[in-house]
Amino acid sequence: MYIKQLLIIFCLSILAACASTSESDESSISNRGDCIHEPSIRGYRVLDERNLLVDASANKVYHVTLQRRAFGLDSSWGIGFRSPTGRVCASFSEVVFSGDFDRETVRIASIRQLAPEEEEKLLIQFGKKEPEIKHTPAPQEVKGADVEELDPDKSE
Repeated sequence: MYIKQLLIIFCLSILAACASTSESDESSISNRGDCIHEPSIRGYRVLDERNLLVDASANKVYHVTLQRRAFGLDSSWGIGFRSPTGRVCASFSEVVFSGDFDRETVRIASIRQLAPEEEEKLLIQFGKKEPEIKHTPAPQEVKGADVEELDPDKSE
């Protein structure tokens, strides 16, 4: 009788643990950001050793942040993405590149789809694009009424 109660308590605690981890997994997956369908990747631009812009089909651009600095990423001949599902997602996928010694991998920390203005801001922020300088027009001389000075001593 005592063994049966222990078995029931053990099974219920396993079910409770599974239920709580599935909820936390779902919330963490939704907070991880966007994913990129791997075959849709058309190119990339290295911003620095932790940040990439990835161009995908349908004119989508993604900001990919790596979990650590990838030394030699900006001088690598090419990079690839390794994903177990065919979708490049944060925390599950990796960037593969030719590093200083051999092929290196770095896990992806976050992926976020960008609007065109966000893309331009990032390029300017990382020094990959010069900001458009809006020149203020030069002051122009305005034609107006002449000013007559009054001298209080000469008033007669």
